[in-house]
Amino acid sequence: MVFRYCFVASGLIVFFAFGCSGGANSSTENTTQIVQETNVTQLFIEAKATQKAEDFFDQGNNLLDGQRYEDAIKAYNKAIAIKVESPEAWINRGIALTSLQRYQDAIASYDKAIAIQPDKYEAWYNRGIALTSLQRYQDAIASYDKAIAIQPDKYEALINRGIALTKLYRYQDAIASYNRAIAIKQDLHQAYYNKACSYALQSNLELAIENLDKAIQFVPDKYKKLAKTDPDFSKVRSAKQFQELLQ
Repeated sequence: MVFRYCFVASGLIVFFAFGCSGGANSSTENTTQIVQETNVTQLFIEAKATQKAEDFFDQGNNLLDGQRYEDAIKAYNKAIAIKVESPEAWINRGIALTSLQRYQDAIASYDKAIAIQPDKYEAWYNRGIALTSLQRYQDAIASYDKAIAIQPDKYEALINRGIALTKLYRYQDAIASYNRAIAIKQDLHQAYYNKACSYALQSNLELAIENLDKAIQFVPDKYKKLAKTDPDFSKVRSAKQFQELLQ
């Protein structure tokens, strides 16, 4: 079975706009002008800090792409130190931590993002992955359900939800989750492959072969190779029809 992370690539862009008025001689107008100039200075300072946070965020993203996870975390920490209310930085920090198998720390990072923005799909989705890695499948399903409620058309969460359900031996629920994903994207080979796994675990040879065949039609080499060693197929692997499919 396969699942993947949901990376947040967008930066935090803040645009400040302000205007100027003509000079004035009264003390009241002079006071107003001083206040306006102070506000403008403060806005420039805040804009500079925001740009610095964005620079660290972008640096972290580049390091994350390069699989330099420890360095990416350091960059995200710097971004967060400047702008703590940045769900994107917390999420990508969590992805780096997950990649280092520091799952509890990753969940804490995702929770920070959720506290800032409760409807952040990527935080719930990646939190589910970390929980799955800890074999906390029921909690993972709850996280995926949150993600799906926010963005129902995101098939990735439905696939990963199906994996967690399979781990709990809830095969029919898992298959229903995969079917929902396929309804969104007809050529979703990952869903067909995972459906095949769920059927094989139930010793349903016919439907295991039917769904594995669909996955193989989309990506032949990948799924033929996986199916030869995937333990989910151990109950049906010796069947002649199954062996013929993998030729």
